[in-house]
Amino acid sequence: MNTKLTLTIEQSVIEKAKSYARKKERSLSDLIENYLKAITNEEPVQKIEISPTVKSLRGSFKIPNDFDYKKELTDRLSKKYL
Repeated sequence: MNTKLTLTIEQSVIEKAKSYARKKERSLSDLIENYLKAITNEEPVQKIEISPTVKSLRGSFKIPNDFDYKKELTDRLSKKYL
């Protein structure tokens, strides 16, 4: 059952959150609900064992702030298969 909730949040934060939700094609309510579910989940998180090789690579590559993962993937796959 869904229940209405009133929150008091800074206007600038609301605007940024709405913009983020639009970019992700989700509603702000959905994002907040899923966030609250994630932080209140009582199931223990399984730790994944990382190999020494992968650990040694950590921090060796810095992604630019304007990096578009989806565009880069599309470009690379297009070059490979077309």
